[in-house]
Amino acid sequence: MILVRRDVVSQYKQTVMGPLWLFLGPLFTVAVYTFVFSGIADMSTDGLPGPLFYLAGTTLWNYFQSCFTGTSTTFVANAHIFGKVYFPRLVAPISVVIGNLVKFGIQMCMFLLFLLYYSVFQENEFVQPNKTMILLPLLVLLMGGISLGMGIIISALTTKYRDLTYFVSFGITLLMYATPVIYPVSAIPELYKPIVLYNPIAPIIEAFRYGFTGAGTFTFVGLLYSTFFMITVLFLGVLLFSRTERTFMDTV
Repeated sequence: MILVRRDVVSQYKQTVMGPLWLFLGPLFTVAVYTFVFSGIADMSTDGLPGPLFYLAGTTLWNYFQSCFTGTSTTFVANAHIFGKVYFPRLVAPISVVIGNLVKFGIQMCMFLLFLLYYSVFQENEFVQPNKTMILLPLLVLLMGGISLGMGIIISALTTKYRDLTYFVSFGITLLMYATPVIYPVSAIPELYKPIVLYNPIAPIIEAFRYGFTGAGTFTFVGLLYSTFFMITVLFLGVLLFSRTERTFMDTV
């Protein structure tokens, strides 16, 4: 909890706007996506209003991105602490995943406000929330687990191969474009649709969007695939992380 508090407080402590950036950041992003992809490129949003569609994709994606980038630098970022006192090293990346729940909760509230506006006040016929939204805790757990597993694998490898830190910076952007965050699965040509659905994050994003807006595709098979991937990547990540923590001080 100390590490969680440190991560949350230090991130915005010396900024003028403070926690307001938790709202402004996603709003600016959604505004750009709406202008570029809906306005200029005329990309499909499955009938949903542009801001709501992009918020439905970026809310959960931002949680994954924050967790992945935070956990991928665990050994390098915490070397000064690890070298002074012993505690289970896995606590550090887990604290990142837990701490980012605060940011996710705030952005989720903003998304719900947009959802309320378009479904109640605008009465948009395409916005149809359904009972699938009760799967939200599972979707967040899957996102957190996948980001934790992938992050600690990268963190363990970067103790020897620092080049991976550069890969993470642009690799996460490439992964976003390979995930239906700014486009619906229905807009993907049939030839490439199976390739996108092999991405274990895609079924999670689609299930989230489907549950809260009624747009998108949802299958239990897709979530089972994501669950299996999360368990596998977590197992491999913890195994590699445990081996690396014994000798990482010699290489960091």
